Amino acid sequence: MSKAAPGKAAPAFEHTTARRSARTSPSADQEAATGTVPAPAPTSAAAAAAARGARRVPGWWPLPLCAVLGALGGAGYATVAEPRYEATSYVLVSPGPRAEAASALGYAQAYGKIATDAFVLGAAETRAGLPRGALRSRVRAGASPDAPMVRITGSAPRAQDAADYADAVARALTGTAHKSAEKTGVRLTVVSRAAPSQGPVSPSLPIAVAVGVSAGGLLGGMALLARPQRRAATAAAAVPVPASGDGTAATADGPAQAGPRTAELEDAR
Repeated sequence: MSKAAPGKAAPAFEHTTARRSARTSPSADQEAATGTVPAPAPTSAAAAAAARGARRVPGWWPLPLCAVLGALGGAGYATVAEPRYEATSYVLVSPGPRAEAASALGYAQAYGKIATDAFVLGAAETRAGLPRGALRSRVRAGASPDAPMVRITGSAPRAQDAADYADAVARALTGTAHKSAEKTGVRLTVVSRAAPSQGPVSPSLPIAVAVGVSAGGLLGGMALLARPQRRAATAAAAVPVPASGDGTAATADGPAQAGPRTAELEDAR
């Protein structure tokens, strides 16, 4: 019975083992050559980042927040602000027997400008029993552009006080005009006394809320434009490329050659 030499049996055993391992467990080069790369399993950090992104507050949140705060501020101002009432008295300028009818319109414009002068307001304050300078910020006057009429408007926290202020200035203006009636040729007459208003002219709740919303929306828009833009850094991932016909595979990072390993497997078979 003939026995094989130990030096010749070892190569055959090694070739057989190499062929079996090549058939049962493909190498990384074979996976690259066939173009099938297993997808990496998602990590816990990536899952947490995705959850945080889902719960992220929208980037335009300052706009509605500022609008709501502005509406609340406007409503609060309308609630706590002091009310202001207005009343208006009308004084007619009529020409005298020696004056022309067209001159009454010019005198009405002149008396409308001097109705709030210091000497007229001083006389009105004396008649109304008010301190000196009390009516300077509470009375305004103006003339009609197409009629010889002077309009005097008083304002105060109470409706009756506003009417009293307007009537006092109207009477003081007619008294001043009466002293110079012989020179001007016109006379002034109070044709409509001021009547107390039923409600305050300010503050108005709808107007205050509308102004607050507009101001809040403007501030919110400016905050969106002024804040720095966030740019998320994105990392480039390797994209697998199908294998070519000569047994080579490539990715986005660079080509990988599988030719030498394939030649070794062929020699082992």
